[in-house]
Parts: sequence; structure tokens; C-alpha cells
Amino acid sequence: IFSIVVFGSIVNECYVNMDSGDPELYCIFNKNESACSYGIAVGIIAFFGCIFFFIVDLHFQQISSVKDRKRAVLLDLGFSGFLSFLWFVAFCFLANQWQRTTMSKGVLQGADAARAAIAFSFFSIIVWVS
Repeated sequence: IFSIVVFGSIVNECYVNMDSGDPELYCIFNKNESACSYGIAVGIIAFFGCIFFFIVDLHFQQISSVKDRKRAVLLDLGFSGFLSFLWFVAFCFLANQWQRTTMSKGVLQGADAARAAIAFSFFSIIVWVS
């Protein structure tokens, strides 16, 4: 659910017009397209990873081989560690770019969504570590 919040808030409100004369949309995080793209990418990877491992957990009792069960558990553990690292990088990157952002009318419009993306990136670190 946290990945949906991060992904959704960035996609819906973190691309804004900086002035009325320019129709181009900019990323709210210091006009750094990489920050928005990274947050979206990690959110999508986490979402689909959760779906995959939910399906694996549903079918875990039908896995008869001990080796295959061990592989499934180790894959889940490795994926959780990997995603914890990705969320940590996302939190640091988004927070750093938000700190460097100059406030303007367009930025203030999506400020709550940007703060939500940063907060839920932090919460995701805790969720994936545990």
C-alpha cells in the first residue's frame, strides 16, 4: 500500500507547470526528472514484487520440495533486503531534492504530495526491513 501512495502521489501531483506561460510539466523535486522517475520506478517494482510474493505465499504449502521452499524463502528475504535499500535511496534522494526546491506557486500546489511521497518512502524502509 505504501508503494501505491508513493507512486500515486508522484504521478498525480508532483508534475506541475512552473509558470502560466510554459505548458511543459516539471518534476516538483527541484525540477529533477530523475527524482520523480526513481520514486515511480521503486513504487512500481515494490508493488509488483508484493503481488508476486503474495502469490508465492498462497502456493507455498503446495511446494513439496524442501529445496524449492528454501529458494522461495531466500528469494523473498533477498528481495526484501534489496527493496529496503531502494527505499532508503529513494527517501534520501527525494528528501534531498525537496530540500533544494525553491518554493513557487506551482511547487506549493503539489507540496503535500511531495511530502507524502517522502514520508511513505521512509515508512517503506521500516516495512521492508521488518
